[in-house]
Amino acid sequence: MDDGETRVLAVARAVVSLLHEEAALAAPLECCGLLLGPARDHVTRALPTANVAADPRRRFEIDPRPLLDAHRAERAGGERIVGYYHSHPAGAAVPSATDGENSTGDLRIWAIIGEGQVAFWRDSGNGFVEQSWRRVDDDPGGV
Repeated sequence: MDDGETRVLAVARAVVSLLHEEAALAAPLECCGLLLGPARDHVTRALPTANVAADPRRRFEIDPRPLLDAHRAERAGGERIVGYYHSHPAGAAVPSATDGENSTGDLRIWAIIGEGQVAFWRDSGNGFVEQSWRRVDDDPGGV
């Protein structure tokens, strides 16, 4: 069975640009949001959400309303929730100890923006595994 760990993640160029923009706009707070697409290995859109964490300088918590709406849309045949993103305004684009504590094993992608870089990680349930990825044209039909 393919668990998605060995596949290269395709990420639309516009998504990578938006992640950088969101991180810069939110600093010194952490930005966060959802990664959406047609399949577990293809991100075509990032949906920014409010960071409702009690301490948004050091943690992120995705606003539950857009998250629930995205789950409903997915169940109705809409875009799949491929994963989530957040920034590390004062750190590297690697999972923190807090990120590791929140690992659920759902195999979704976590994009982390830090120090001018975007890195993608797959939630393995035992922490995170770095995910290889490539930028693709924004048109999902082009992949």
